[in-house]
Amino acid sequence: MGRWRLPPPLVLILLYCALIVIGTLAFKLPIATTAPITWSDAAFTATSAITVTGLGVVDTGSTFTLFGQAVLLVLIQCGGLGIMTFAILILSMLGLHIGISHRHFLREDLNQTSIHGLLDLVRIIFRFVLICQAVGALLLCLVFVPEFGLGRGLWMSLFHAVSAFNNAGFALFPDSLSAWVGHPVINIVIPALFIVGGIGATVVMDLRAKRRWHQLSLHTKLMLIGTAILLTVPTFAIAAMEWTNPATLGALESPWTRFVASWFQAATARTAGFNTIDIGGFTNGSSLMYMVLMVVGAGSTSTGGGIKVTTFIVLLLATKAFFQRRTAVDIFGRRLGSAEIMKVLALSMVSVLTLFTALFILILFHEGEFLDLMFETASAFGTVGVSRGTTGDLDTAGRVVIMCVMFVGRVGPLTLGFILAMGPKRRIAYPAGTVHLG
Repeated sequence: MGRWRLPPPLVLILLYCALIVIGTLAFKLPIATTAPITWSDAAFTATSAITVTGLGVVDTGSTFTLFGQAVLLVLIQCGGLGIMTFAILILSMLGLHIGISHRHFLREDLNQTSIHGLLDLVRIIFRFVLICQAVGALLLCLVFVPEFGLGRGLWMSLFHAVSAFNNAGFALFPDSLSAWVGHPVINIVIPALFIVGGIGATVVMDLRAKRRWHQLSLHTKLMLIGTAILLTVPTFAIAAMEWTNPATLGALESPWTRFVASWFQAATARTAGFNTIDIGGFTNGSSLMYMVLMVVGAGSTSTGGGIKVTTFIVLLLATKAFFQRRTAVDIFGRRLGSAEIMKVLALSMVSVLTLFTALFILILFHEGEFLDLMFETASAFGTVGVSRGTTGDLDTAGRVVIMCVMFVGRVGPLTLGFILAMGPKRRIAYPAGTVHLG
């Protein structure tokens, strides 16, 4: 009789759950906080950190000690890069054998289709991450060290560099980065970190290996075009809708500062979670656009969440192909197979069901503005972390709902779907039938 084994997706889910429990226990230690926090506060913070969301029910800078902030940073790093990435890296550094089962777990964690070359991919990702975060921290020192001193300034630079690259959105200030709304270093370095972290390691490696546009992979081309559009259009849209809003851009004197703030908010919308103006003061139009961007999210194999940019693009291309009465999706001289189209449809459907189910439960247990609750749900699912001020008002049931949505948003809706659909493959084929649609 063969040895009983858990499927890789389920193992990853259990690993993430275990790390949340460890983080919760660590936050309850007396040395982790300046004053005791509840189990609910600790669990919510640990979940938000490991899912690299950034939603918080306590103020990070004043609630956690240096030890607590260090624990938070470790959780963010593990959640952003993937638990199995760290596990495989440690095993390889110790010279231990990496079995096939470990490679399958790693493939699931990195959202890859093959186990070939995974160990080299892990090493490249880890080196790339360390370089990006180190450069980002050094540049942020230009801001934080003169203002807060050498020791505290270095720690703040490192913390925000790691948080930004992993698209976590945790900041050590109550109003995030609003104090530097017009600062050039903050508005360049922080977005650069979470944009690079959000496009995915495979795109960065592809750009490094190939210098010409026609040599790039289809995934890289779609990610670059999609990211450029999703950065440019929202920047001008937010500027147009918020320019005279006294609660957001209207409070800023300089037109250049207003435009820079529009850029920062547009860039952070999909996964990052930082903000330099009050998100709660957004108009309804900006809030709706923000929710769409949060659900779209970042790229595959990235530190961000959401349904992913490529998924959104393929969904649009499949819709266009249907109305053009074409049976296949062709883009950049390549054809997408039916398997990719079915995966996109399944992912979109599971995501929609997750969002609406969570929102419905949240409304049942929590009295509040519909827009605020919907915004909070979208932010949790996209692991973004921006809020209209509702997070701190959630009761225990509301926190549990948001924690579950954050978890699903991090491990991936398809992973949850595969777990629910586990079972023997169907061997019976039925005759074709006709259903009237539309």
